[in-house]
Amino acid sequence: MSPNLQIAVRFLTAKRRAMLMSLSCIVLGVGLFIVTQATTSGFEQFFIRTLLGTDGAIRIQDRIQDTIRSMDAGGSGGGSAFQISAKEGRRYIEGIEEPALLAQALEKFPNVSGISEVVHGGAVVSSVFKSESARIYGIRIEDHLRVSDLEEQIILGSLADFRTTEVGLLVGKRLAERLDVAPGDSLVLVAGDQRRRYRVSAIFETGVREIDQVRIYAHMTEVRSLLKKPTGASFLQVNLHDRDRAPQDALHMEEVLQHSAASWQEREKVWLEVFRALRLSSAITVSVFTLIAGLAMFNTLAMIVLEKTKEIAILRSMGYTRQDITRIFLWQAGIVLAIGTVIGWLLGAGITTAISIYPIRIRGIFSTDTFVVEQSPWHYVVATLTAVIMVMLASLVPARRAARLEPGDVIRGTAQ
Repeated sequence: MSPNLQIAVRFLTAKRRAMLMSLSCIVLGVGLFIVTQATTSGFEQFFIRTLLGTDGAIRIQDRIQDTIRSMDAGGSGGGSAFQISAKEGRRYIEGIEEPALLAQALEKFPNVSGISEVVHGGAVVSSVFKSESARIYGIRIEDHLRVSDLEEQIILGSLADFRTTEVGLLVGKRLAERLDVAPGDSLVLVAGDQRRRYRVSAIFETGVREIDQVRIYAHMTEVRSLLKKPTGASFLQVNLHDRDRAPQDALHMEEVLQHSAASWQEREKVWLEVFRALRLSSAITVSVFTLIAGLAMFNTLAMIVLEKTKEIAILRSMGYTRQDITRIFLWQAGIVLAIGTVIGWLLGAGITTAISIYPIRIRGIFSTDTFVVEQSPWHYVVATLTAVIMVMLASLVPARRAARLEPGDVIRGTAQ
């Protein structure tokens, strides 16, 4: 152990209570920072997995048609020798006329991992007990499983039964509850002048209330016949290998295919901003403990400087430089910071693990029965950096003040 470190430890033991206060604040600041970031990030990532597993990473739909207007090339409006045309805006033509050709073009994008053609429309669904408005989605089940988590979302019934039953339906959980139906029961779908009877093959739950209370999946051929849409598609649902590249891929697809392409980040922008705000606000709130630790460290070291002026003068007269004195006081802050950070890591990991098994029922934008947490090393890194910056900056002022003390000033009683 170096002499500077030995002296720092001696000074620390002289102010145990004050140092323990700084230590406890560092532990709480680091630990709670990790816990809050793990929970907010966990719910955010779970929400993202839910929406990707339900509606895919990118949705390709309406065809884009540019609108054109004429302008005087001279810009004076006085009738120049020639005119040019400029894009003024875009008009969207609903639906996709050639979904097969679009799907073939999408397969050439290297980040695309799956494509599902979807035809959807409104319908009235009736059981023995009551009727409800619904949205019926026509899919090819194998294609749709490659772009969604539908298989994992089945909670009652069998997906195998849906595969083999031409008139089978997959019904959202909340809609099934409102209709009071179970797998094997019959439902009547009415769309326009079409009225047909189907059988519930399975019930699914995405956890998203707006989806589970209106959505029904059926085979593509049945929905085309029911809605009288023999050709075309409502949209193409696309899955990606790298979900974070969705905005760039969507922009590229839109330019190449001349159809609107909406990434999951664009579709759920509001909720993603809410999660980011929650993560930031929680980080600011728990960082108050670290700020208090820094202030406590400043106060403790300042008191040590006042009480140890004679010892500091003796060290200077023995040949210790100003840099040595500064290092002694920064060592004190570093020791407390290191111990507090390690204990804070353990506290954060322990609480996060305990919270992850705590029962809580959430239904709305996603479905979960326990706290969702995300253990990330970056949470520990950011918590540590926050503590280091606040504590070391607070310690620098009293350390530099101690380094400025001169032995002669201490003897004369003029040291400041």
